[in-house]
Amino acid sequence: MGWLEGEVALITGGGSGIGRAVALRYLAEGASVAVLGRGAAQLEEVLAAAGDLSDRVLPLTGDVRSPDDLHRAVEATVERFGKLDILVPNAGIWDYHRSVTKLDGKELSEAFDEVFGINVKGYVLAVEAAWRELVATRGSIVMTLSNASFHTDGGGPLYTASKHACLGLLRQFAYELAPSVRVNGVAVGGMRTKLRGPQSLGLQDRTLEASFAKNEASGQQQQPLIPLYDSSVEPEDFTGPYVLLASRANSGTVTGAVIPADGGIAVRGFRSPAGGAGL
Repeated sequence: MGWLEGEVALITGGGSGIGRAVALRYLAEGASVAVLGRGAAQLEEVLAAAGDLSDRVLPLTGDVRSPDDLHRAVEATVERFGKLDILVPNAGIWDYHRSVTKLDGKELSEAFDEVFGINVKGYVLAVEAAWRELVATRGSIVMTLSNASFHTDGGGPLYTASKHACLGLLRQFAYELAPSVRVNGVAVGGMRTKLRGPQSLGLQDRTLEASFAKNEASGQQQQPLIPLYDSSVEPEDFTGPYVLLASRANSGTVTGAVIPADGGIAVRGFRSPAGGAGL
């Protein structure tokens, strides 16, 4: 038996990247999973990847900026599986380090609305749509945060501000929904995903996956100045904390907490990584 045997989860932005990886990991841990994504093709890929467990996957299309789409997703999840135990607000976009000094006011205004609409409003609306069902099951919320929720230069000002905002949401929701619902998060680092940029800045077709491939082709080190710089950048290797925080047996007393899964950015110091010198 897995750590999430018999649980039911809803994951936003679950068609690719860390959302898809968490969905597949939750399935392996015994859960049933509703996956909300914007593209039917990606959702079909999730079903194919689930293999023999695909009968426990509910693919749902929708936009996290739409309250109606999120309410429909929650209702469909409960109709299919009978309840909702775990919500994973996860859908997001990245600003690809676009600096305030490189954008004019119009570009900033439009990109702000898009980044915050998906990264922040999408989280608020997901929680609003799901909290009643989570109270009924005394369930939990596991938010995807980022190293940019705590540190600078994990993106540009728009992304950094949006992820700092999500950290505030996590803490506020942990307060508001206690004692019935636990609310925690995982602050992930960079990984090989199809995380796209804002359409308002013409970055909708750019992905982190392509950036990693370009760096690898040139021989450039992927994550300089990170202590665990040689650790994996594959999404599936970031999923363990999501399982731990969702587990009633293993995290039943934990709320308002964030597990950093970023390779140790907070302890990188002022120099390049020591690299186990002398060991």
